[in-house]
Amino acid sequence: MTDAFRRRSHGSLNAAIQVAALAVAMMAVLEAAQKPAAPTPDIHYVPTSGRVADAMLKLARVTANDVVYDLGSGDGRIVIAAAKKFGARGVGVELDAELVKEARKNAMKAGVSDRVTFVQDDLFKTNLSDATVVTLYLSNSINMRLRSLLQQQLKPGSRVVSHRFEMGDWKPDATVRLEGTSVHLWTIR
Repeated sequence: MTDAFRRRSHGSLNAAIQVAALAVAMMAVLEAAQKPAAPTPDIHYVPTSGRVADAMLKLARVTANDVVYDLGSGDGRIVIAAAKKFGARGVGVELDAELVKEARKNAMKAGVSDRVTFVQDDLFKTNLSDATVVTLYLSNSINMRLRSLLQQQLKPGSRVVSHRFEMGDWKPDATVRLEGTSVHLWTIR
């Protein structure tokens, strides 16, 4: 073999490797573009203060017989308080995977991980039929979107408690004001 032939063969091999690498990279980009994006929250996380969380649970008259669902549960503080202070079972529903991990760690630290569960899910796709109490700190528009889901899935006598935001023309059964905000209670009939 001549040196010129070896250089040409070596150059062709390098070019073929570069073309193959480019093709693999393009396939990876196309595959990533076809995957649906992870859902993003409609609102950003703002923690409920401990006093307001306690007021929400007291207003709903939470007991050890209750199953408290917190929609948009963030770091888990409301569900954890329901388990720790009232003996209730609880489910936190949160879209943000990092907040779900944090909530699970917080439940372990609080010693209530046997009574609470945290799921990464879209609150509009969550089955709420086991809930006797649903807590919310979302927005007026999201509360309005949730109304039909709450009415369809919750049993009569179940309570809905919202920090700050109302439910349109639903008249609250009770409202408590503290720390410059309001907590509203509705009972499903």
